[in-house]
Order: sequence, then structure tokens, then C-alpha cells
Amino acid sequence: MLEKALRGSRGYWTWIIFLLAVVLIGFSFYLRQLDDGLGITGMSRDVSWGLYIAQFTFLVGVAASAVMLIMPYYLHDYKAFGKITVLGEFLAVSAVIMCILFIFVDLGQPSRVMNVILYPSPGSILFWDMVVLSGYLLINIVTGWVILSCDQKEIPPPAWVKPLIYLSIPWAISIHTVTAFIYAGLPGRTFWLTAIMAPRFLASAFASGPALLILFCLIMKKCTGFDAGRSAIQTLARIAAYALAASIFFVMVELFTVFYSGIPEHEEPFRYLFAGLDGHNNLVVWMWASAALAAGALAALIYPRARQNEAILAVACVAVFISLWIEKGLGLVVTGFIPSPLVAVTEYFPTGPEIAITLGIWAGGLLILTMLYQIFLAVRLEKQGQ
Repeated sequence: MLEKALRGSRGYWTWIIFLLAVVLIGFSFYLRQLDDGLGITGMSRDVSWGLYIAQFTFLVGVAASAVMLIMPYYLHDYKAFGKITVLGEFLAVSAVIMCILFIFVDLGQPSRVMNVILYPSPGSILFWDMVVLSGYLLINIVTGWVILSCDQKEIPPPAWVKPLIYLSIPWAISIHTVTAFIYAGLPGRTFWLTAIMAPRFLASAFASGPALLILFCLIMKKCTGFDAGRSAIQTLARIAAYALAASIFFVMVELFTVFYSGIPEHEEPFRYLFAGLDGHNNLVVWMWASAALAAGALAALIYPRARQNEAILAVACVAVFISLWIEKGLGLVVTGFIPSPLVAVTEYFPTGPEIAITLGIWAGGLLILTMLYQIFLAVRLEKQGQ
């Protein structure tokens, strides 16, 4: 089926060429980073994680969200998701690949990746993060490809695929839970030291992933004629609404706990986020924009008449995606370092090369996703023509 990715319209190839150009630009800046080191980024001694790890954290959630299609379809026989389950699995594949690439570029020295493999440390959360990410990538590649192949041949999937599909459900939960433990397991960083970090991650994942999938389905409907079905789209929108409501609730719980307890070291990171700290307010505008987008999106997704309007739904899904990209990206990662254990405030600004490398990885992920979706659409169109 791979040859189907090499056949497409002029618009398809224009998009592919554009993504390849962005990938090449990002790769050229990465070669510069290899020569000059991470000094070309905005990271420092006090803020050692930045834009790269922020994207990794957010994309793990996008990858985990595939379970919101798999669980209703395979466990509860929800037929409306039958057309798009493979789309969710392919989205997970591209998201995990981007996660791995962002870790790769953040290491500085690529050879350091081999240390995790050659010298495994089961006591390290990072080791288990590598295990769950690589395992989840393999599961989704195999199950998505096999199911699509069987769909093309109009034969039932082999029996051995079902256990893999069922395994992917707890595995999806594990990839974001383990990622949350990377943060929550650092006692010196009070902003991350919370027992609800994993639930917060999962709630935001189950909002941002379905929102992104809805956008892709709407784009495919407009550009290719593939209709995921009104029932499937509306169900995904309701899932995104409930998950977004849970995500907002968890943030409010954190705010109450922090400010009602009155412990200064717990208050300061939140003050930095929403009001600024000692004159430093780099993220304040971003976080209030995230809060406004989340509130507006929740209102649109909860109100049935607004949610059923595809134009409003698309805007709401974009708002969900951007809001959670800010909150679970730089808002979460950078604030964990502010203030430092020595009570110093060092703000973080991504540099041009850092942004270019980030855009290059996003373009690479979208390139993989576009080709996988092109194969999916080609198989679907062949079936409709028979």
C-alpha cells in the first residue's frame, strides 16, 4: 500500500513539497546545533528544558488520545468510530515519532541516546518512558496497518491483532502517566510536585487529541470528500468538551490548594504564570490567552447548537488545541524552573534556530501523517468505487 502515498493531486504534492522545505530548513539549523551545541537555544543553567521538551510533553498527550477512539469502538462496539479508528492510530504514530525526535534534539549529543539502550536503568523514569513510547509506536504501526490492509482486501483482521488492540488501551494511559511522573517525581520543583499531575495530563490529552482529529476530519471532508460521519464528529466533540472541563477543574483545584495553603514556594510559580514575579512576566499574556481560549472553547463545545455548526466547531477545536499547547507546553515546562532552588528568576525565550528546529520536526510529523492519511483515503476511495 505504500505506493498509494506517491499518488495524489496537485494540492497534495504542493503540501508535501512545502513540508519537505520546512523539514530541510529545520535540519540545517539542527546541523548548526550539533556544531555549536545547545548554546544556540534559549535554554540555560537555570532553565534546562525549553521548547523541545514542551513539544514532547504536549505531543505525548496527542498520541495517547487515540484510546478515545479505540476504547468505544472495540470495547463498547460503537460503530460510528469504525471509519476513523485507523486515523486515530496513525495520528498516534506521527505524534510519537515527533516525541522521539524532540527528545533526540534536546539531548544535544545524539550518541547519548544509546546510553539508555546500552546501559538500561530500570530505576529511572526516563528509561520507562523510552519503553512505553517505543512500545506504543510499534503497537499503533502494526495494528493500524494490518487493519487498513484487511479493510482493503475486505477480510476480517487476524485474531492476533485483537489482543494488541486491547493492550494499546492501558498502554496509551501509561505513556502519559509515565511522562507525568518525570515531572511529579522531582521534589525540588514545587510547581510539578503534585499528585494530580498524571490526571491533569490525561484530561488535557483527551481534549487536545480529539480536537485535532476533528480538525483533520473536517479538512479531509472539504478537500477530499471523505466524510467521517456526523455522529462520530459530534461524539468526539463531546469527549473533547468533557475532557476540557476536567482539565480546567484540575487547574482550579491546583490554584485553590496552592493559594489557600499560603506556602510561598508553591505560590511563586503560579504568580509568575498569571501575574508575573519580581517584574518578570514573560508568560502572563500567554497564560491568560490560554485561559480565555479554554473558556470560550468549552462554552462552544457544551452548547449543542454551537457544537453542531461545523464552522463554530472548527474554531472551538483550534481554540482547544492552542490553549492546551500553551498550558501543557511552555506554561508547564518553563514555570517548573521559576524560581530556581536559589530563588533566582531566569526567564526563557526560544531562539530563532530553536524555533526553526521545532517547526522542522512538526513538519516532519505532518509529512508522515499526510502520507499515512493519503494511503487511508486511497483505500477508502477504492472501496467506494467497487
